[in-house]
Amino acid sequence: MAIRVLIADDHHVVRRGLVFFLKTQEMIEVVGEAANGKEAVELARKLNPDLILMDLIMPEMDGIQATKMIKSEIPKIKIMMLTSFSDQEHVIPAVEAGASGYQLKDIQPDELVSSIKRIMNGEDQLHPKATSLVMKHLSSNNRQERKPLDDLTKRELEVLKEIASGKSNKEIASSLFITEKTVKTHVSNVLAKLGLADRTQAALYAVRNQLVDQQPPSA
Repeated sequence: MAIRVLIADDHHVVRRGLVFFLKTQEMIEVVGEAANGKEAVELARKLNPDLILMDLIMPEMDGIQATKMIKSEIPKIKIMMLTSFSDQEHVIPAVEAGASGYQLKDIQPDELVSSIKRIMNGEDQLHPKATSLVMKHLSSNNRQERKPLDDLTKRELEVLKEIASGKSNKEIASSLFITEKTVKTHVSNVLAKLGLADRTQAALYAVRNQLVDQQPPSA
């Protein structure tokens, strides 16, 4: 069965060139053309294509807004961004909007056809530049989501809990079966990693983060 494709691009020459080329390809049927994002949404509702080749910058409504609307209404429609922009300000919003592919307009014709078919087979098709930006974005998000406690080793976490219990270095050493010198090293690491000034702040930090139960004041 042929892949039914809708082409959305505000540049008439580009749009007609894509139509002309794709009509020569087996297993691909061009079912419509849109000159802006608003038309793309309307034609998506009317024609229910399998895939939309979507430009990013268009009048009336841009490709990202159109993609969001289409994916929210008809999730099964695949959308491939076909654009001249490869910067993070365009790539990340496009992927987050639901695009399954992101290719630049300098793509080789045969590669474009191949990407269309791969997307319909369930594979995401991102240009290498887009892939790099997405991975960098995800990595940045992961770093932002990490808490300072995540940087502590298992032993440093144990030492922090002991500090919060009010134990001295000597008592911590005895409890954990390590030397007092090693305890001092762990305490210094804990304070540095958590950005704390002293043991008192460390104890409060541990209580606030529910590493230990807050003890009721002595009678």
